[in-house]
Amino acid sequence: MAGRFSPRPSGGSWHAGGGGPRPTRTAVRGEHTGVPRPAVSGARQHGSAKTRRYTPSGPLDLGLVLGPLRRGPADPTFRTTADGSVWRATRTPAGPGTLRVRAAEPGGVRAEAWGPGADWLLDSLPALLGAEDDPDAFTPRHRLVALSQRRRPGLRLTRTGLVLESLIPSVLEQKVTTDEAYRAWRLLVRRHGEPAPGPAPERMRVMPDARTWALIPSWEWHRAGVDAKRSATVLRAVRVAGRLEEAAAMDPEAAAARLRLVPGIGPWTAAETVQRSHGAPDAITVGDLHLPGVVGYALAGDRDADDAAMLELLAPYAGQRHRAARLILLSGRTPPRRHPKMPRTDISVL
Repeated sequence: MAGRFSPRPSGGSWHAGGGGPRPTRTAVRGEHTGVPRPAVSGARQHGSAKTRRYTPSGPLDLGLVLGPLRRGPADPTFRTTADGSVWRATRTPAGPGTLRVRAAEPGGVRAEAWGPGADWLLDSLPALLGAEDDPDAFTPRHRLVALSQRRRPGLRLTRTGLVLESLIPSVLEQKVTTDEAYRAWRLLVRRHGEPAPGPAPERMRVMPDARTWALIPSWEWHRAGVDAKRSATVLRAVRVAGRLEEAAAMDPEAAAARLRLVPGIGPWTAAETVQRSHGAPDAITVGDLHLPGVVGYALAGDRDADDAAMLELLAPYAGQRHRAARLILLSGRTPPRRHPKMPRTDISVL
């Protein structure tokens, strides 16, 4: 599994529905992407876009909500720009599409979409921005968690309604470092994906379709640093892509169970997928290299906690364990490093 806990500095974020810029901390597993505040003069407009205006029911932090969809700072499918926009290139059931989302006064969100998947993306916008999430169902049981929640009123859990786009990068993240996984995703999408529709930022790409993934030759996987085990798992998944995408309409538990029917997809990968595809508030990641120690240290001062200890500490949050873990990660209370980073093994040079 990927070790994804290195904090990175970020700029201010813009809250739709309230507030202005505030300092943010980007933890890769906390998944807060810095979104620049929109320029006073407003963002430039593009022709031929389909548009939608959405007003959330409460505060909305675009960086927190959409941050989990970014796979590294150079992800070809995700971009933030200086005008305060979040750009997303994806493959919908209707085809490829590009979505641009930005805060719009007073308290709303303006979205534009291009490509065959434009209508689908705009129809799915509320779910993407957390409209189906219920943060009021969460009750903090620890002071640290309560403080983290109060500091982030705009946190919502995104629901993309798309399985494969979250599953494949999660498979690439199995048992390797964050940098290795992000590099593999970046290289494969840039080489085998297609240009994002519309006036997307330079070099944005839509991930390959299932057939294209299946036709990637072995040496291309090797060049991207993906070993045979992970590439074989991706190939098995794309061969049943239709059945896996059907899981988007299931409840998170049933969807995760279907994903685990594919050899090579275990509880870790299934949880990482449904957290994004379903906005699953209880899909806690087990089998992770770092998460038990972070949760154990934050809640009990136990940096050596294992999965069993983590689940026991999170038991009071039953039904909301993923949200609790995310708030813990965003709190910044992580154990100090005492071992060197996991060494990177680049199989592409072997």
